[in-house]
Amino acid sequence: MALVNEHFLKLPNSYLFSDIAKKINTFKVTHPKDKVISLGIGDVTQPLPKAVIEAMHSAVDEMAVKDTFRGYGPEQGYSFLIDTIIKNDFTSKGIYLEPSEVFINDGAKSDTGNIGDILRHDNSIGVTDPIYPVYIDSNVMCGRAGTLEDGKWSNVTYIPCRSENNFIPELPEHRIDILYLCYPNNPTGTALSKQELKKWVNYALSNDTLILFDAAYEAYIQNSDIPHSIYEIKGAKKCAIEFRSFSKTAGFTGVRCGYTIVPKEVTAATLTGERIPLNRLWNRRQCTKFNGTSYITQRAAEAVYSPEGQAQVKEIIRYYMTNAHIMKTGLSEAGLEVYGGENAPYLWVKTPDGLSSWKFFERMLYEANVVATPGVGFGPSGEGYVRLTAFGDRDDCLEAIFRIKKWLR
Repeated sequence: MALVNEHFLKLPNSYLFSDIAKKINTFKVTHPKDKVISLGIGDVTQPLPKAVIEAMHSAVDEMAVKDTFRGYGPEQGYSFLIDTIIKNDFTSKGIYLEPSEVFINDGAKSDTGNIGDILRHDNSIGVTDPIYPVYIDSNVMCGRAGTLEDGKWSNVTYIPCRSENNFIPELPEHRIDILYLCYPNNPTGTALSKQELKKWVNYALSNDTLILFDAAYEAYIQNSDIPHSIYEIKGAKKCAIEFRSFSKTAGFTGVRCGYTIVPKEVTAATLTGERIPLNRLWNRRQCTKFNGTSYITQRAAEAVYSPEGQAQVKEIIRYYMTNAHIMKTGLSEAGLEVYGGENAPYLWVKTPDGLSSWKFFERMLYEANVVATPGVGFGPSGEGYVRLTAFGDRDDCLEAIFRIKKWLR
């Protein structure tokens, strides 16, 4: 008989956002006349940039002609997109990358979850807490996280990020094999300065730690002292893999495209101490398990970097960050403690009167008809907070803040 991977049975019965969806649906059934405004799940609402749409149409037309039709593409991605990425996202910042260090994917979520394929199951894990659930859940699935005890996984080191430490994680007192960092951060919306990030790179170099750095929200950075890439820090190419996404940058949540940087300098060890380049292993993994991102999608991503595309993307980002400013101002006026929203499209809101995350979520849903995401769903240090996103329609954001102010008054 076939046996299941029993590590999957350790996971909670459903994904955080599935639980939220069920609660919202229950509310809608029992309150059919009430309009719910969702500021919870981080999906975009603005349409794709015009330059992207035009590039996709052109690519579709190519697929209709025998001479320009394309079948399977390179698993690593087409050179036209890889070269464009290197030129615009890295060379412009003084970072040198080889084309073979860039891997195009179908969104950052896939690679952040799949990167564990090339790493041993018994590596220790470190995460800033709260954190994007995929990082931990993907390690649970392969047995790397250990067992769940009092809301924490036994083989995971949780590094608290709360208002008491200004959401800046402190270096752990012991060494960790694999460390996840996401900056600008989801869910707290906070960011690390170059000096703070340098501490983590130095820690990784000193402790032979691999950093998995999620930079999905780098396009939202407003402060010049905040790095857009971990490779802006000297030595990071020896210890870090970086993940990028077009989802929130250019509205690709429904198109699916991102990329991963695996420098040839970054290595991991065998049990005998031999150092193995992870670039080679990741390339082998992709060639076996991934057939590449579609040609049409990659042409769309390339258009993001055109002069027209850049201008249109900046306008979209400005729209969402204006939402964030409106929301942060309004929530503060309502008497709530609000963090983030300045270098990221997320706002991290402390629940009033000591309410739990889920209790505040339910009260906001039923009494203001506004949806947030319970902070505890992102980890133990998320208890007592909720996350709001600035990706909504402007009118909905304004209406939601009006409702919340009226409710809390």
